[in-house]
Formats: sequence, structure tokens, C-alpha cells
Amino acid sequence: MERVGEEVWGIVDFALNDMHCLARDCARDEVARKFVAPALELIMLDKALEGKFDGKETLLWFGEMYATAIAGDGTVEPREVVLAVGGELGGGAALLRLAALRLFNDLLPDGLKFDMHMYMVGGKNYVITAYGEDAARLMRLLAVSAPSASGGYLSPKFEGLVEKAQVEVRLGGIRRTEGGLVAADLIISEGGADVKYNVYLRKEIELQFISTDRGRAELAARLLRLAGVDAEVKKAGNRDVWYVWASTDGLATGRKELRDVLAEIVREALAKDWVDAGKAERWLDKLEGGITLREGWPKYHVGLTEGALVVRYASTDPEGIKQVAQRLEAMGLEEGRHFSVKTPEGGKKGYVYILKEGLAYAAWLSVHGSGDQQKLAAEFVDLILERAREEGEDVRKKAEEIVKRGREVDSLRLTDVRGAEVFVGAGGTS
Repeated sequence: MERVGEEVWGIVDFALNDMHCLARDCARDEVARKFVAPALELIMLDKALEGKFDGKETLLWFGEMYATAIAGDGTVEPREVVLAVGGELGGGAALLRLAALRLFNDLLPDGLKFDMHMYMVGGKNYVITAYGEDAARLMRLLAVSAPSASGGYLSPKFEGLVEKAQVEVRLGGIRRTEGGLVAADLIISEGGADVKYNVYLRKEIELQFISTDRGRAELAARLLRLAGVDAEVKKAGNRDVWYVWASTDGLATGRKELRDVLAEIVREALAKDWVDAGKAERWLDKLEGGITLREGWPKYHVGLTEGALVVRYASTDPEGIKQVAQRLEAMGLEEGRHFSVKTPEGGKKGYVYILKEGLAYAAWLSVHGSGDQQKLAAEFVDLILERAREEGEDVRKKAEEIVKRGREVDSLRLTDVRGAEVFVGAGGTS
């Protein structure tokens, strides 16, 4: 069925023009809603094919609506995506859904088109299913369009979609501003959607997207996350302006496609003598090698401030701060003795501060602890050391010194450990 037949449009007319009758006869609003949503989707898609709606925006709208339907009544498996439509008049509602998917495919480029199959199960229920490569292509679209907020999808069913994404990253051009600042345009695209970001070379590499359209900012954050970078949408003060921002360490955790384009920007600026050679070399070391993330652990920035070791991870998400504090407690650290907590308020970041004895005590627990406590402490200490090595020789030496003292000291008070203060938070690098 390349285009929607007359019988389907008849169901659409019935759904939109006779809803009072449908709702009255079925006596439940949820039955009526089964018809209204796909009927409106069909009209939207048909208008997009006629050029009356923007094609790319329509892809995102439909993808979000379909993802919402799957979040409520469907499943997403590694090689299968299923939408269930059941209850009274389920066959008619499923037919509308299938017809909408056929029209949706007409808007897609060839590399993203997918096939769907409809089956009856249990005598009155229906499922619409994509398998294998068709499911993989659909997942790429859902990865871009599924509703999300605060750095994650609104439904846990979609958490695995990040792995299915095949983001393309390209350079739009590099220039110097009137003030002498190096600037470049970077475009990330996937699933028929693309966003242009601004990249600036200051004290660090900074990538940003700013818009008065929050939906567009959410898309920018989502694409950046698909490129491997932890990103959140934030509001600029009291204005209706939304932005997404990431800097060197966060960008260096991204996919190779992203890191390669950022490295190209740095190399071109260096060739034009627009940036300091030492600074450029430091950036390139991070971008070419990447910065390590471990599954299940937050992303830490490790560095030195006035000679003290700083491990910093901050977030505007109160739940993220709570989770980090709970993990430290599970490790054996005590709030008030080894770390303190600042809860985020008013959209500002919160932190968990690990005091100078905290890292050393974690090192002690990694050797002398037991069970899950020892395992958590060992993973934490190894991660901090790994990140410290990525940050350079001075940071590595400071971190290894603190950990060595902590592992070797006999007293649980660890009073002989000096010269380190570690700040830890959750949800986004500051």
C-alpha cells in the first residue's frame, strides 16, 4: 500500500466527525482516543507530503507521537519494536496506525525507510511490529524524536536507543570574530533532523546552542547526547531563552565522529596561528584519545586548583545529587565527616563535596573494606586515577599520592593525609 486508500480516509472521517456517537456507544473516552490520535497524524502527514507542513518538523512531530504511543502500549527490544492496539474496535485503530506509518515512510529518505507488519493476537487485539533492520531504522528515528528531559528519555523503554543512533557530524566553517575569537559551525544530524551548534576556542573548547524555542533546544541536547556527550537544556536567567553547553572534557567523552570534527577545528586554527600551540596540543590529546566513562558511574572532571586535587561533577538535578550521596554512603563514607551536600535550587547547580580525607578514606576502603563496600570503593578510586592520568602528569602525581597514602595508612582517622580536597557532584560537568 504505497498511499492511503479511500477506505482508510473513511475511517478518518468517521473518527473525526462522529466522535460523539463513537464515545456514546463505547461509553469510554479511551476508545475514542484510539481513533483520534492516528486520524490527526494521517492528516498531518498528508499535508506534509503536499508541502503544506515542513517535512523535517513533521518527522519529529510524528516520531514523538508514535514514541509516546509505544511508551504507553508497546515494547522496544534489541531487534524488535512493537506497538499494541487492543480492546473494542482495535482493528480499525490499528489500521489507522499502520496507514500513518505508510505515509510516514513516504517522507523518509531511502536509508531510513522501514517496513511494519500487523498481526491479530488473542482474537481482538493487534500488534504492529518492525523486525531486524527495519526495527533498527525505526529506532534511529525514535532516538531523535522520543520525548526526553533532564538528560534522559521520559520512558525507560527508550534508554537503549542511544546505541542505535548513527549520528553524522560535519564542519560548517571556521572563522575569527571581530574580537579575534576563533569560532566555527558544527552540525550534528540523525534520523532526518539536524542542528547547527557554535564552537568557540577560548580557555577551553566550548560548544553551545541558544534558542527561544525550547523544543529546538531539547532536540539540540538530544542529538548531542546521541553523539556521546552528557547534555541538558538550561534556561538563561529569567528570559525565555534556552541553551545547551559543553566544554572540552565533556566533548572529549563523545563519539569519535564528534571528536574528529572538533580536532579538525583545532588543527585548522593552529595552522592559521589563531590559538596557542601548547593549548591546542592539550586539546588534541584529549580529543584524539577520548576521556573514559565507566558504565554506571558519573562523569568526573579531575584537575588541580591552587595545588589541591579537584574532582568536580555538578548538576541542577536534585535526584542526581541524592544518588551520588547515597553511593558514597554505600561505599562507607559519612556525610559531614567525609563529604557534604549542597542541593540544587532555582535552576542552579548543586554539588557533593568530598573533603580532603574523603578520597583517602575511599582508597583505604578499597584495600581494607569488605564485600560490596570494598568493590564500590575500588571502582571509585580506579576511576579517579584513570581520569587523573588523562588530565596530565601533575594531576596524575597528586591523585596517586593521595591514594597511596590512603591505602597504606593504618589509622581509620587518616589524619596524616594532607594536600587534597575533592569536589564531587552529579548530572553535568561545570
